[in-house]
Amino acid sequence: MQHIQYTSLSETAVLLSFGNTISEQLHQQVMQIKNILEQDPFKGFVETVPAYNSLAVYYNPAEVVQQQGTIAAAVIYQLKKTVDAAELTINNTTASPVINIPVCYDEEYGIDLQELSVQLNLSVDEIIQLHTKPVYTIYMIGFTPGFPYMGTVDEKLATKRKAQPRVQVPAGSVAIAGNQTGIYPLATPGGWNIIGRSAINVFDQQKENPFLLKAGDQVQFRSVTKKEFAILVAKQLTK
Repeated sequence: MQHIQYTSLSETAVLLSFGNTISEQLHQQVMQIKNILEQDPFKGFVETVPAYNSLAVYYNPAEVVQQQGTIAAAVIYQLKKTVDAAELTINNTTASPVINIPVCYDEEYGIDLQELSVQLNLSVDEIIQLHTKPVYTIYMIGFTPGFPYMGTVDEKLATKRKAQPRVQVPAGSVAIAGNQTGIYPLATPGGWNIIGRSAINVFDQQKENPFLLKAGDQVQFRSVTKKEFAILVAKQLTK
């Protein structure tokens, strides 16, 4: 198993760092430890927040059993015990079901498609085909509520963020930056390259669980026409 570094972030959090690269294997280890901690939490455990190659563990210092010199040291001791015990099963992960996200890549929604086509020396159809082919892993949720950082895109699609970010990106916009792809859950500023729009809300604050996606999920995009897009959006409004 990858060497793990333990760092006290604050009086209520410890960071487990699994490495400094982005890889499926590292993220599987992050998610396995996350699941184990949530299923068998130590006293004082509050929650975990996974990222690409790290896991933040939050705790209530008033509830931690202090068997070491400091509360943080006691938490790190508990975490090391949990990780060491999990080592034999760390690679026995079960793939999550693939979540299908319909996307309209019409130029009305894919406002950067033509620019990307020239920049990447690919036709618009080739960009769509390359974007819809892979099954992506959600490595983390961040930036805004429900924004999924997914990877990795085909190397032919890898591109820099826009030099001048937009003041507002429409909610549902599907975008690419670097070797990542994502979906803007809300209308916010953003500098990623917009290639389409999701027909499904990935964040709905009216629901008991407002998040459609979470770290560790598997996602594949499916191209739909403007007509299909309009029908899918209308169905959501009537739910």
